[in-house]
Amino acid sequence: MPSKALRAAMALLAACLTLPSFAQMKIGVVTSSTGPTALVGIPQKNTVPLLPTRIGDLTVQYIVLDDASDTTQSVTAVRKLINEDHVDAIIGPPGSPNTLAILPFIAEAGVPLLAPVGTAAAVLPMDAQKKWVFKTTQNDDIIAQALVDHMALTGVRTVGFIGLNDPYGENWHKVFADLAARRRIEIVADERYVRTDSSVTGQALKLLAAKPDAVLIAAPGGASVLPETTLVDLGYRGRFYQTHGAALPDFLKLGGKKVEGTILAAGPMLVLPEIPDDNPSKKVATAYIDAYRERYGAAPATFGANVYDAGLLLEHAVPQAEKAGEPGTAAFRSALRDALEQTRDLVGTQGVYNMTPQDHSGFDQRGRVLITVKNGNWALVK
Repeated sequence: MPSKALRAAMALLAACLTLPSFAQMKIGVVTSSTGPTALVGIPQKNTVPLLPTRIGDLTVQYIVLDDASDTTQSVTAVRKLINEDHVDAIIGPPGSPNTLAILPFIAEAGVPLLAPVGTAAAVLPMDAQKKWVFKTTQNDDIIAQALVDHMALTGVRTVGFIGLNDPYGENWHKVFADLAARRRIEIVADERYVRTDSSVTGQALKLLAAKPDAVLIAAPGGASVLPETTLVDLGYRGRFYQTHGAALPDFLKLGGKKVEGTILAAGPMLVLPEIPDDNPSKKVATAYIDAYRERYGAAPATFGANVYDAGLLLEHAVPQAEKAGEPGTAAFRSALRDALEQTRDLVGTQGVYNMTPQDHSGFDQRGRVLITVKNGNWALVK
């Protein structure tokens, strides 16, 4: 016969096991914290503990999976999150090909996707699948317009383009080529490479032979460094432009003196001390950086901020979605999609979100500034 104390302990354990779960809403997160996209994925994974664990009266559980930068694993992760974990929304993955690979499954299940991804192809052109996707980075045209304007202002007339042979690079070429033509800037060389390449010497020699005034590199994360350092080693002395995919501390570490003077456009977070206090994003970005630094002892890359903004968007939309149904239901997920699409004047770390049925990124020019590499650090172009 169990003792009185043991019976009491057993009764307490049984009572605890019958308590309802406090995780009333489940959000899946697919990161690429290993593999070629890891420099993008790691700060995104690290940001998850900083996301809200309570929204209104709901507690939130985040289920984090790593796709190892592989599109097949992205699909496997998303299907698990949808079919086994029954999540109400998904954040990620960061890779452009990975995001495009999961769109059919997102749309079929009716689960909103917060995509911290570079390419605008995730949301444009809008269609039945992409209406479930909300992008937490600036669309390519906003960034490209700033670069083209700078080129025209500083006398650049010919450009060599080298980008990834994937949706990120292809969409960047499409957008840049159109904007450059309007300013009578000619693309005199056009090259591609893949994220896992260890050498781009062949492509660099072709760019060098074309003698462009400047070179634009369209790649995110560590892949953005290789073409630039290779061209410098081969003797190219023109100006380099990068997309917002290069906006991370490791670009400076990996490139060293060879990336000095590079121009890119990105969110204001990289040069926050130089941003006026009346900029709407400065307070939000500062809070994120401080929280990240306190937890990890280092400042985050802007890619992590894109996941932080996903949390802000959900925090803003979930109370509206609750009016249509409980988490875990199709009614809630559909209402959550609608509420995200109706986001107005939400200040994030990278800019101000104003979503519409046609624009699921929602940034305007407040979402980017021109930045250069000066003395090994980021500096605002003035």
